[in-house]
Amino acid sequence: MTTPTELGSESIGKLLKRYAVPGIIAMTASSLYNMVDSIFIGHIPGVGSLALSGLAVTFPLMNLSSALGTLVGIGASTMVSILLGQKNYKAANKVLANDISLNCITGVIFAAVCLIFLDPILRFFGASDNTLPFAREYMQVILIGNVITHLYFGLNSLIRSAGNPKLAMGLTLFTVISNTVLDPVFIFVLDMGIQGAALATVLCQALALAYTFRYFTRKDNLLRLPKQVFALDWRIAKDSLAIGMGPFLMNSASCIVTMFINQQLLKYGGDLAIGAYGIANRINFMFIMIVMGFNQGMQPIAGYNFGALKYSRVKKVFSLTAIWATIICVFWFLASEFFPSLLVGIFTNDPQLKELADSGIRAMNPVVFLVGWQMVSTNFFQSLGMVKVSIFLSLSRQLLFLVPLVYIMPLFMEVRGVFFAFPCSDLLACITTLVMIINLFRKFSKLQDGDEPTILGSAVRR
Repeated sequence: MTTPTELGSESIGKLLKRYAVPGIIAMTASSLYNMVDSIFIGHIPGVGSLALSGLAVTFPLMNLSSALGTLVGIGASTMVSILLGQKNYKAANKVLANDISLNCITGVIFAAVCLIFLDPILRFFGASDNTLPFAREYMQVILIGNVITHLYFGLNSLIRSAGNPKLAMGLTLFTVISNTVLDPVFIFVLDMGIQGAALATVLCQALALAYTFRYFTRKDNLLRLPKQVFALDWRIAKDSLAIGMGPFLMNSASCIVTMFINQQLLKYGGDLAIGAYGIANRINFMFIMIVMGFNQGMQPIAGYNFGALKYSRVKKVFSLTAIWATIICVFWFLASEFFPSLLVGIFTNDPQLKELADSGIRAMNPVVFLVGWQMVSTNFFQSLGMVKVSIFLSLSRQLLFLVPLVYIMPLFMEVRGVFFAFPCSDLLACITTLVMIINLFRKFSKLQDGDEPTILGSAVRR
């Protein structure tokens, strides 16, 4: 058996390329995977615009489900990277078993609660009488398959942390391609409408999950399922949940913020304004996923070298990732400002909806070229197990800055004020993050390779 020791010895540039490229492809594919449903749903004859608005209403609930998945999955993948760096293989396998158990527990409980109170929840998130039936039909199927979704995404991140990013990428590409094929079949050929899109999503993830389980039962893998798969170690669970708390709170905050945004859009612009935000959000999500792909490439490298006490390599991987993320965000800014109509046209032919989405994208992204390194910084703290800072940075942009602005700015600019709240909060979040990252690197400057990280702190016990 081998361990990914190249993480501690290979050139950082080569490693980032090797790990980030599959992550970028996988995350870009994941964004397309999310866009596919919107594209086909937006072209359902007679109801496309309202169905698209109904789908947008489900975003907060889906974000909340994703938040629970990241609470378990991100914490587990970070622990695995650090434990492999410490050559603690037995503990890494226990983390894998815990990841499965916790995802099953959270997935079942979340789905059961949401199915019972689905209509009130969707209305709370901004559904109207016109959009509620579409939102309900979609989420009923998604929630029934919620455990599958949790397990698939959680174990996919562990595959990457265990040194096999190409397989993680391949499984994601499989779900994207199969979903693209099945969506029109279920939606149009079988006349299942928006429920067909949800069914295609769950089915593709189930197929990928089946192969993932097969992978983790192979005897030649360093990271594999122990005999007692569902044995829950609460000590490991506590550490894993502590590390995953930052991304969990970030996604939970995103859920809350989207709820407030939808309510304000419904108040000042109606159902189509929510649909326009849904389109803009999907387009922005594509670029966000590219940056997240770089973060995924950085995470195992930073985590492994932090566990191996190689701080110079930790600092270098952060710097390279931040540079590339900034380059991506410059392209994101250019596309938002100069080609929004081309992007919006993929989702809808409705002139009014296109106009709203076009202006919304332009208003949301004037300072988006600053966002890349801020996202990398937040992920960097999480990769090192620095929970408190990660949580603070995760929450500051959305709850501390964005929510108040979403309510204040429409008083002066009506519906456009909701969209203009985004660049203002981005700018404030970048300033806050800059202060925190400078403070971290001052601490790093006092450490030599091999020193114990007592002045840094970590949620993972050596």
